[in-house]
Amino acid sequence: MSKGKFITFEGIDGAGKSTHIEFVANLVRARGMNVILTREPGGTPLGEKLRELLLHQKMHLETEALLMFAARREHLAEVIEPALARGDWVISDRFTDASFAYQGGGRGLSLDKLRALEQWVHPNRQPDLTLLFDVPPEVARARLDAVRTPDKFEREQSDFFVATRSEYLRRASEFPERFRIINGQQTILEIQALIQKIVATF
Repeated sequence: MSKGKFITFEGIDGAGKSTHIEFVANLVRARGMNVILTREPGGTPLGEKLRELLLHQKMHLETEALLMFAARREHLAEVIEPALARGDWVISDRFTDASFAYQGGGRGLSLDKLRALEQWVHPNRQPDLTLLFDVPPEVARARLDAVRTPDKFEREQSDFFVATRSEYLRRASEFPERFRIINGQQTILEIQALIQKIVATF
């Protein structure tokens, strides 16, 4: 049994999750815990190379899903599991819920295939806490257009993000014990106050 805790941040692109990752890390550090900040796809040298392909290279849907889980397997083996075994807390910008949302909801890949990959890659590991930042797709789009050049996922049409958001919410209803849904349209201070309460009770 691991001694550390595993927290993941999820949400469609533009939902605001990345704004609050360092805030949560500092809350945990204030309790005297060591924190590992990481991301998916990525988190390892191999994972970062795969990230570049996944975010910018066109590929078959199933290839995309398999590469996502290949990067995840490396991430778990090299970063997540060793950190948790040491007693560190791991905070990751995305994990497997994102594959269900993007490749399953957005792209339409069979959820059964994703469940098979999930069971193969991490049969005994789920996040202890998942913060799902939820905003309407049109709000997320407006935010993205204002801040950066989009990757291939961010360039998708609105129906893609409607389906992605819907799968995130379905996933949250399937695992209510670990998901906390946060309204991403609140102010930063309102969101941080809510996060403080969640982390304190967690």
